[in-house]
Amino acid sequence: MTAINSAWSALGGAPSLSARITTVPRADTLPARLPVRRLARACVGVCALAAAELAARRTGAARVPAVLVDDGAVAAAFTSERQLLVDGRAPVQFAPLSRFWRTADGWVRTHANYPHHRARLLGALGLPEGASAQDVAARIADRSAAAVETAVYGAGGLAVALRSPGEWAAHEQGVAVAARPLVERGRLDAAPARVLAPLDAGATALLPAAGLRVLDLTRVLAGPVATRTLALLGADVLRLDAPWLPELADQHADTGFGKRSATLDLTTGRAAFEELLASADVVVTGYRPGALDRFGLSPEALAGRRPGLVVAQVSAWGGHGPWGGRRGFDSLVQVATGIAETEGSADRPGALPAQALDHGTGYLLAAAVLRALTEQSYDGGSRFVRLALARTARWLTAEVGREPEGGEPYEGPRDWLAEKDGPLGRVRYARPPVSFAGGPDDWARPAAPWGSDPAVWA
Repeated sequence: MTAINSAWSALGGAPSLSARITTVPRADTLPARLPVRRLARACVGVCALAAAELAARRTGAARVPAVLVDDGAVAAAFTSERQLLVDGRAPVQFAPLSRFWRTADGWVRTHANYPHHRARLLGALGLPEGASAQDVAARIADRSAAAVETAVYGAGGLAVALRSPGEWAAHEQGVAVAARPLVERGRLDAAPARVLAPLDAGATALLPAAGLRVLDLTRVLAGPVATRTLALLGADVLRLDAPWLPELADQHADTGFGKRSATLDLTTGRAAFEELLASADVVVTGYRPGALDRFGLSPEALAGRRPGLVVAQVSAWGGHGPWGGRRGFDSLVQVATGIAETEGSADRPGALPAQALDHGTGYLLAAAVLRALTEQSYDGGSRFVRLALARTARWLTAEVGREPEGGEPYEGPRDWLAEKDGPLGRVRYARPPVSFAGGPDDWARPAAPWGSDPAVWA
């Protein structure tokens, strides 16, 4: 089974529809030892197919529009945060303390892009706030990787010891992740079938998510990529963040196209949230499993207050196993699951050519939402979908085929980049890779500054 067919099957799609996807392979895109290009192409392809399927449902078309997946567009999109320029300035990808460190018995990787994660890392190591990278290196060098991982996570920070693929396969969390499907999906109740307003097949662009409202409670990359894609397809996406937890500005700019951004304290602003929820169609969450349950934001609780809702969840490690409640990021999942060892050398761990677990999971998450909406239009029911970066890593390392392939020439991402003026200034960005006949080719609005919109529907 090809990667596209495998992903489409995981989404519950009709097998015959995958024939509507045409691919344009390009040599040398996303070069890696692992089949990253195949994974990326599949994730974008099934997302576009799910969008086309919903468009056909809403226009009454007898046939799903054709989908085109170009490896060049996919490669640019999977590195979108690296392609970003804001008034000519390139963003900083990782903070100085987000990196690999040599330990007494191997390697550990830390993530400290956010100030609170940096503070917890330093606290776990017994270092003051102003400590340098050299101070951290010295403190870690005489400890085991496992001891650093345990100490930093115990302090609420983020650090993961380098593991081989075999070590991860035998790890209790690796076993728990491997036992789960790539896309977890199901019904929460027997809500009536969703009535979708028909779309005009002759419109300038078919927007299969037009008229749908999406509450975006995600951070970092996978969740925001999913909601950015839903915004491309016409959804009214409102991102909500806690006012005391600002997003990194460049990261927000990259994933903010098509959306509005507001802040809301879920403790004191509960009435405002419930008003938003009362007319929401989709809620997407990107926090660690269980973190939002105390606010009544579990899928079951949300559907109980808003029957017919689609609840989409994405996390680093999944909701099962001893790491189910841990925070995590793409770079850390690569280290834990053996990817960093596979992509590295004898001297140093490596990394994928893109944050492919984040981007790939993001497109799969958007596809799962779109498929849930289509299924609701026939069968009803509030729905949930769940994905995890670690499960996508399992798919990449153990399930996606590695056959060599060529393709058309690839001379870099320039043909898939665009520039647009907006509230942030002049922004260069990667154009969306999701493409189907009659569909949109760009976002309707540029990214706005973090928290600059009111917490109300448009």
